[in-house]
Amino acid sequence: MTDAFIYDAARTPRGKGRPDGSLHEVTSLALSARLLNAVKDRNGLEGNAVEDVIWGNVTQVKEQGGCLARSAVLASDLDERIPGLSINRFCASGMEAVNLAANQVKAGAGSGYIAGGVEMMSRVPMGSDGAAIAVDPSLAMKTYFVPQGISADIIATEYGFTREDADKLALESQQRAARAWQEGRFSRSIVPVKDQNGLTILDRDEYMRPGTTMEDLAKLKPAFKDMGETMPGFDKVAMLKYPHLDRIEHIHHAGNSSGIVDGAAAVLIGNEEFGKAHGLKPRARIRATAKIGTDPTIMLTGPVPVTEKILADSGMSINDIDLFEVNEAFAAVVLRFMQAFQVDPGKVNVNGGAMALGHPLGATGAIIIGTLLDELERQDKTLGLATLCIASGMGAATIIERV
Repeated sequence: MTDAFIYDAARTPRGKGRPDGSLHEVTSLALSARLLNAVKDRNGLEGNAVEDVIWGNVTQVKEQGGCLARSAVLASDLDERIPGLSINRFCASGMEAVNLAANQVKAGAGSGYIAGGVEMMSRVPMGSDGAAIAVDPSLAMKTYFVPQGISADIIATEYGFTREDADKLALESQQRAARAWQEGRFSRSIVPVKDQNGLTILDRDEYMRPGTTMEDLAKLKPAFKDMGETMPGFDKVAMLKYPHLDRIEHIHHAGNSSGIVDGAAAVLIGNEEFGKAHGLKPRARIRATAKIGTDPTIMLTGPVPVTEKILADSGMSINDIDLFEVNEAFAAVVLRFMQAFQVDPGKVNVNGGAMALGHPLGATGAIIIGTLLDELERQDKTLGLATLCIASGMGAATIIERV
């Protein structure tokens, strides 16, 4: 089996995912096509250089429906002979696109791919696809469905994380993200978004709030308390599943949860021959990939068992990993990961995460792989692990090795 290498990783800045956000007037198609063009141009590729474009996207309705990957190829400067595959593994869609492309390369099914994803949350609202797990009683009742915010609060309750613990992590994320931007740590990956006249719309993540303080966070109302304790009363559903819990501690709010944003990311993946054919130097080898299913009610614990799985499959230990990217869907997700593995917090999300920068659902998995690669290079480290929790109870992970 051949190796799969990362040759490039690019992303757009993340815009506020609401109508007054900088990217609101940019369609999912346009943002995707511009990023595909950027990867092509940055690497001097011919339009037919890659085998396929695999594109993650969660809310696949309206402008994000109809195999957006193929539409993006046709709207880009890539050759029409390149097909396109849209995939949805919820929050890990961008990572799954990368992993799928890497495993195709390893198996000999094509020498090069562009993989990543997009989510325009200001234009196609989260949940507007009417997912069965949330709205079909025959499934929702069977799985004791609760919204993800309630799941995050269950994790906090089950594993003993306080509101102060979560707020401290959120503040650290803001501070690290601000420092990363000040020091230009994202500069290699960022592709500014421009309009049709070539004028820059956005060249910097606009969701982050670098002036945040613990006092600011303390003023925020728990976001999921009302839906948990009153109507529709999801706490009661959770306690039917977990009768050992006397109550759910609601510690999550807008400041220690991931931000709703717009954004896209892409990773150029190929074998050794692909790099030689196009004059490219590999930046990292994709050492391993993994995915797993978990409890669908607590839902967001996947990073722990999928990390155990990917390490076991690779014959590695947690101590072999130099840096970690754990998607900050909610503070409790990252707190649980660090608790489970007793990892040094200084190795986890060193440039901030989704609490500060936002979480464009279909793109985040590819974003954190690129961020991890950039930071491995900056610190002259070797091995990195990226992982995400996933809606309905799943986890995904990728291990990369600098070369």
